[in-house]
Amino acid sequence: MINIEGLSKSYGGNVLFDDVSFKINARERVGLVGRNGHGKTTLFRMILGLESPDAGIISCPKNYRIGHVSQVLEFFESTILAEGMRGLPADSADEHWQVEKILTGLGFSPADMQRAPAEFSGGYQVRLNLAKVLVSKPDMLLLDEPTNYLDITSIRWIRRFLVNWPGELFLITHDRSFMDQVVTHIAGIHRKTVRKVAGNTEKYYSQIAQEEEVYERTRQKDERRRKEIERFISRFRAKARLANLVQSRVKTLEKLTRKEKLQKAKSLDFSFNNCPFSGKYMLSAENVSFSYDSARSGDQAGGNPLISDFSMTIGPQDRICIVGKNGAGKTTLLRLLAGDLQPTSGRIENHPNCFSGLFEQTNIQTLVDERTVEAEILAANPDMGRQGARNICGSMLFEGDDALKKIRVLSGGEKCRVMLGRLLATPANFLLLDEPTNHFDMESCDALLAAIDYFDGAVVMVTHNEMFLHALAQRLVVFQGGGIDVFDGTYQRFLEDVGWEEGDDVSRSAAAPGAPRPVAEMSKKEFRRRRSAIVSEKGRVLKPIEDRIEQAEAAIIQWEAEIEELNRQIQAASGNGNGTEISRLSRQLHELGEKVDAGFADLEKLAADADAKRAEFDAQLEDLEARKPF
Repeated sequence: MINIEGLSKSYGGNVLFDDVSFKINARERVGLVGRNGHGKTTLFRMILGLESPDAGIISCPKNYRIGHVSQVLEFFESTILAEGMRGLPADSADEHWQVEKILTGLGFSPADMQRAPAEFSGGYQVRLNLAKVLVSKPDMLLLDEPTNYLDITSIRWIRRFLVNWPGELFLITHDRSFMDQVVTHIAGIHRKTVRKVAGNTEKYYSQIAQEEEVYERTRQKDERRRKEIERFISRFRAKARLANLVQSRVKTLEKLTRKEKLQKAKSLDFSFNNCPFSGKYMLSAENVSFSYDSARSGDQAGGNPLISDFSMTIGPQDRICIVGKNGAGKTTLLRLLAGDLQPTSGRIENHPNCFSGLFEQTNIQTLVDERTVEAEILAANPDMGRQGARNICGSMLFEGDDALKKIRVLSGGEKCRVMLGRLLATPANFLLLDEPTNHFDMESCDALLAAIDYFDGAVVMVTHNEMFLHALAQRLVVFQGGGIDVFDGTYQRFLEDVGWEEGDDVSRSAAAPGAPRPVAEMSKKEFRRRRSAIVSEKGRVLKPIEDRIEQAEAAIIQWEAEIEELNRQIQAASGNGNGTEISRLSRQLHELGEKVDAGFADLEKLAADADAKRAEFDAQLEDLEARKPF
């Protein structure tokens, strides 16, 4: 456990927190929340002894070990596996299977285990550092944005790992759904203090909002009372016979403490600059393939394709999320759709009225260091004028003189806000977003989610954030099993009908060497191919039936509305004694009644047909799962 008492920290005149006290007790998993720049990482650094507080103490039991992910990428062994084993405690220094289990969960393949750490990207090197911490079995894990360099399957794996973590956990992450599924408590830095509550982020933010509402009502009540007392004193001060009452009011006024009005917390508040679109489709991709080898050599036939035979049409209101493991080709596909890359084969056609806006994570490098924030946003659309650029600066939290800051002095999160501001500056009806939540705090993520939801155009987004997937996705482009598939449905339906191929994860990699394994009836690749074929055929067969069910339901609803209107008209005709009109309306009512009866009969037949087909495919999948290779 860790005990924090009377902690204060400031930089210059900026107070991060003042007189903060709280504890992290045994087996608690605590999520730390707060806006960017409010001191979350600073608090972590003070717990690790890397920074000193201005006042207060941080104490923990003797020999209490805290594990954290080092940002220094320094390696000493010749292979990934050997480097990972450096993290093992002395009493289990030879248990390489524990390291293999963690590395596999974090996205390293069996072949990667024998490769040198220097061969991997910075993101995978950070994962290696994370693996060394996880296998070291510390008393407390201190994790600052552990999901930043993880793909969606690794995020799901580490979530399960942390839920089962036997020690304490102190966690910073911008991914609210990840935090809510992992933690037991929330500690929030808010108005220079820390409040810790049992429960998830919703409970924490709800409690803060309720307390501030009570505070504000009390403040207003006290102010009204203060003004009434001041008016009484001013009015009757000269009245000798009321001197005692006036003096009593003066003493009461002296005892009243003045509550300061709470400053409204700054947060992103924006909407995308939408331009109108008329047309059935924004974009059409047909049999698209792409290989970086071919793109460099100009050879249309050569190269190992990263994307192969991909086809999709995008409508004007679509919400499409691209998901899959890192390195599979998600960003490449987004850049193909944006026109930044040209396909090796196949074609991508945009509607003439399609105006796209791209937010790409590596584009931060394109910002000009010597430009101001205002100048960068104005450069994206000079026609908007300086005032328009200033308005966007304000919505991105660069108010007043902050808009004149040079790009070179900004943090990673601030540069992301500048990139978002550039996107807002240009009218668009088609947004392409590559992991837009990286470097944003929870409040900014919430604002972005609301802005995307409100946007009157098409959105294609690469994301590992499952809250965004559940909230936005109507269709998915899934990179999995070495291929790419379009799933026509929500993320929840994808999890239920297809799911992630996590058979290679911790449950298998955790097995000790020499443990018996069932004899595989087919290879993993063949299993995935067959499963994908069944799922694709299931979608192909069921989609027309489900469409007809929707049409039948819509028709019945329309007919019943017409019946209700006819009944109203018959009632009116009866009041007027118009027999001819009643007869005509009654015939129409009878015809509509027959249509409704026939519609329900068709609907019942279609539903039974869909259930039968669904059961048939589910039986095939169940039979295939029984022969699933290990």
